[in-house]
Amino acid sequence: MPDSPTQPESALLAPDEPPPFFVMHAESRRPILLTCDHASCRIPDSLNHLGLDPFARRCHLAIDIGAGSLTEFLADSLGATAVLAQYSRLVIDCNRDLMDPTAFLPFGDGIHVPGNAHIRQAQKEARADAIYRPYHAAIEAEVERLMSCGRRPAFVAVHSFTPVLNGETRPWEIGVLWDKDETLRKAFLEGFRAEGFVVGDNEPYSGKAPADYTVDNHAESRDLPCVGIEIRQDLVRDAAGVVRIGTIMHRIIDAVARGIEQGGERRSA
Repeated sequence: MPDSPTQPESALLAPDEPPPFFVMHAESRRPILLTCDHASCRIPDSLNHLGLDPFARRCHLAIDIGAGSLTEFLADSLGATAVLAQYSRLVIDCNRDLMDPTAFLPFGDGIHVPGNAHIRQAQKEARADAIYRPYHAAIEAEVERLMSCGRRPAFVAVHSFTPVLNGETRPWEIGVLWDKDETLRKAFLEGFRAEGFVVGDNEPYSGKAPADYTVDNHAESRDLPCVGIEIRQDLVRDAAGVVRIGTIMHRIIDAVARGIEQGGERRSA
């Protein structure tokens, strides 16, 4: 079971609603931190479903399908710390700078989001205070805790992507997103390609883009080994797919972690 910290109540979230995030294996000393910004399609009751129908509330715009289950599988199999967001990216996108207009997406892939169409600044701040800032504070806390153990942790952000976007089929099965760190890029590109996958190198998105907020803000700012992994959603839509992809990712991440544990860079005292 995940370790869920006590969170302050807010006007946006009712007392009986889940906190904005949960942490798995918060006491782990393995030099790995997993994050999942888009693990849930949950919308606070106070937002009245953002005016969306049931299909739209569960589609790829609302959640990275399979990414949350994959992150949980990896955290348990690796015995590693993971921080997962518990509210939909349509409420507030935790992988965006707050000044980015897509942090409160009004429209995408043919779907309008009525609850975001005329959102006021005070409403944006309420969502940020209730969900976004606590989630990122939790990631900061876990990065600092792991660094205090004496090793620089590998930071792996887990996402998934839709096979078809705006009517165009995407050829990749997996994407490895990176900017400054070549170590994890190489490990994941080689590891996935060895298994026969069609792997995008900074495709279908680029890790160099400013939209990759979580990795940029928490890992690249500290010069940590880091990567964003995008799995095509049909590959992790069910439990069997999660186990298949998770087992491969486990081997890659575990090898990286063992390298850090056995002689990787120590944090200076």
